[in-house]
Amino acid sequence: MTTYFFRAVAPDGKLRTGSLAGDSDKMVARELQRQGLTPVYVGMQARGGKAFKLPGFGGGRRKDVLLFTQELSTLLTSGIPVDRALGIAGELSERPHFRGVILEMLRVLKTGRSLADSLAAHPEYFSELYLNMVRAGEASGSLAAVFERLAEFERSRDDLRGYIITSMIYPALLLMVGLGSILVLLTFVVPRFATVFQESRIKIPTPTLLMLETSKVIQTWWWLALLIVVGAAVGWRAYIATAEGKQWWHRAQLKLPLLGDVLRKADAARFARAMATLVANSVPLVQSIGISAAILSNSGIAAGLRQVAQGVKRGEGIAAPLRKAAVFPPLAAHLLTVGEETGRLDHMFNRMADIYENDTRAAVKRFTSLFEPLIILVMGVLVGALILSMLLAITSINDVAV
Repeated sequence: MTTYFFRAVAPDGKLRTGSLAGDSDKMVARELQRQGLTPVYVGMQARGGKAFKLPGFGGGRRKDVLLFTQELSTLLTSGIPVDRALGIAGELSERPHFRGVILEMLRVLKTGRSLADSLAAHPEYFSELYLNMVRAGEASGSLAAVFERLAEFERSRDDLRGYIITSMIYPALLLMVGLGSILVLLTFVVPRFATVFQESRIKIPTPTLLMLETSKVIQTWWWLALLIVVGAAVGWRAYIATAEGKQWWHRAQLKLPLLGDVLRKADAARFARAMATLVANSVPLVQSIGISAAILSNSGIAAGLRQVAQGVKRGEGIAAPLRKAAVFPPLAAHLLTVGEETGRLDHMFNRMADIYENDTRAAVKRFTSLFEPLIILVMGVLVGALILSMLLAITSINDVAV
């Protein structure tokens, strides 16, 4: 058995800390619950380390919000008052800056303002969706259920984003290593190899000559190439920062082979998960569409959803305007048609989110399964061409010697 450290909330709302022996962190958590305590941390170290926490915990602003939401959900579900729950969340936060944010929210709450108002003072952490959900929860008296839904929403979004980023790391690493290898060959290896021909009057084979000239250009004009690349990058960022440039780029993204499919399905999953969270909490449909569209990464899709909101205002429902806008695959409109007919729109949004999250993972896998071999092939051809050029030169030297 292993000794685990824990932090848990007692029925009186006080934070308890200590250690307990058990076969696993989950068994220790169950034992604490049996004793009437609500575990918020179980790990092998007194602070940090591997902990029994909801998935998705880690560093960064998004992770702070995710962990805060999960802790508040656990505490409010256990019947702990909001102000005490915020105080405990502040004690549990291991990042000084975010701890200060929580304590500032607690101060605002104690002045008589609502929890949503205290969250609204920190828009860098809490989105409009988050705020509207909390306002709806306070109005309906179901704040614990709202934070439970928010925790699930934040966790699902974080898992999908993490999967996409993790899947793209290896292809990006391959590309960087390949380009680095070519630059090293052209900058350091080829120039030393060229001295052999400079000291002799041997006729240089055409492939070798091209390689030597390329190496010479890189050594002489690398600074100009760097300036061009940096200037192009700055100009590109400035262009896509404009409304016109952003719209053009986002429309172009959706037309890219394979990658466009990934981006469209990822935004469909993000939209559906947000809508499910809002609709289940009785936020008006038009308002829910506007909030959900605001969190999407593609402005072209967001613009299409504003047309959908106009259709909802005209009393057309959501399925028909969504089918007309054609911003998502056709299955989305069919699912929402069923949701409208059965009166279970929130359930169908959840179902839509599950489908497109799985489809996004499959699309990312297809993209990387094609992209990785393509990078290897292109880099292999380029490196092979350099090596072949050097071998041709060596062969020509040997022929002259013979």
